[in-house]
Amino acid sequence: MFGIGGGELVLVLFIALLVFGATGLPEIGKGLGKAIKEFKKAGKELRGDIEESIKDDDDEKKK
Repeated sequence: MFGIGGGELVLVLFIALLVFGATGLPEIGKGLGKAIKEFKKAGKELRGDIEESIKDDDDEKKK
């Protein structure tokens, strides 16, 4: 997973816990989850717009 072993991952999570505290980590995770969800939504919308544009161009060429 991204070239990080289990030991390194545990160390990074431990340092994050020390820096942000036990109350800060859930808030950070929640914010990251929302950001990822919005990013995926924007990607799907962009893909749909591109596919619609291509379809419209093909329809115009057929006429």
